Amino acid sequence: MWAAIRGSWSLFAGMIFLMVSNGLLTTLLTLRGSSLGFSDSAIGMVQSGYPVGALLGCLIAPRLIMRVGHIRVFAALASTASAAALMHLVTADPWIWGSMRLLTGFCFSGLYIVAESWLNSSADNDNRGSLLSVYFIVQTGGVALGQLLLNFSNPDSILLFVVVSILISFSLVPMLVSDDAVPPYEVPERVTFIHLFRLSPMALTGSFLNGISQTMLYVSLALYGSSLGLSQGAIGAMIGSMTLGGMLFQFPLGKLSDMMDRRLLIAGVPGLSIPICILIALLDNPAENLLLLYLLVGLLGGLTLPVYSICMAHMNDHLNRSQVVAASGTLVLILAAGMTLGPTLGGFTIDHFGPAGMFHVLSVTAGLTVMTALFRLWSSPAISESRGSAVAVSANLTPEATTLYPKASE
Repeated sequence: MWAAIRGSWSLFAGMIFLMVSNGLLTTLLTLRGSSLGFSDSAIGMVQSGYPVGALLGCLIAPRLIMRVGHIRVFAALASTASAAALMHLVTADPWIWGSMRLLTGFCFSGLYIVAESWLNSSADNDNRGSLLSVYFIVQTGGVALGQLLLNFSNPDSILLFVVVSILISFSLVPMLVSDDAVPPYEVPERVTFIHLFRLSPMALTGSFLNGISQTMLYVSLALYGSSLGLSQGAIGAMIGSMTLGGMLFQFPLGKLSDMMDRRLLIAGVPGLSIPICILIALLDNPAENLLLLYLLVGLLGGLTLPVYSICMAHMNDHLNRSQVVAASGTLVLILAAGMTLGPTLGGFTIDHFGPAGMFHVLSVTAGLTVMTALFRLWSSPAISESRGSAVAVSANLTPEATTLYPKASE
């Protein structure tokens, strides 16, 4: 594995720059929009542009790579994303901001596809799962690191937007100077939503609901902190705590899901998040109890972000090996579809029901996941055949990375 990681140093270096910039820009735009007087609903709609663009990127970018190659697509998309970040300084129109977020989502999705296809060329049957886990840590850790940069300047200034643009531009350097051979590329196969629902309705429904919850946390937590009057550093620390909690809980929960019916865990983990949501919503003066707030938000992230990985593993348990890559690629798109609703829903609830409103919505989403899992437990017997292992995956995963699943190459 270490030889493969060393051989992919340029990919991981470029990915760190991309993830730090992406994590910083997401929170920065929420804070900047709030200071410009955007309503919480408007900010949610602006931020919804990113997952819509990412969904389009998953569908269109592979065909661009087929036509002009990895390097040219990576350079074009990185340059465009760098310029789109600076466009937020030119205008305060939320519609233009939303279009820039859509463009950014498209570009980042394409960048991830280029990076992941490159990583696939370095993988073999013995290290696929390990490389995917390292890739997950780089992605999640990069988003958390991006929150720390909020302490270096005020979101009303231009500095942080320039930093985002610079980081995206720097991501080009390792990829362009690498002497690794350009890997061959084929557009990933997918299965239809209907076929996937017949194979594993629990995975499809759970992933869609988890997509809503994940983007609500990543975007609306900043709105929540801003409405409480928290400093930008405190808001960044809160989002960083949520991301870190998700990263720490991924591997233990994945291991636990390998030892039991995964549907029990899909019901139990969101079920545990419901009282956490209610407790945060009922906190008196959370701004004066930041350590408790960070702890609760970290637990909420730990009980929310890993659910998608467990859903994907549950789906893979019901597939033949020949179906894993195609079905996993489709599940990524279903997650992205759910993610398009999260920011708008979170912004709307905070705008109309106050800061605590988002946690009530999160508890409802978790409750729907629990009910779906319990219904599937009641209506469908557990599979008795040997199963694969759960592998930690990020919400930023694209269909390209699904070829890294160990079960797909067994």
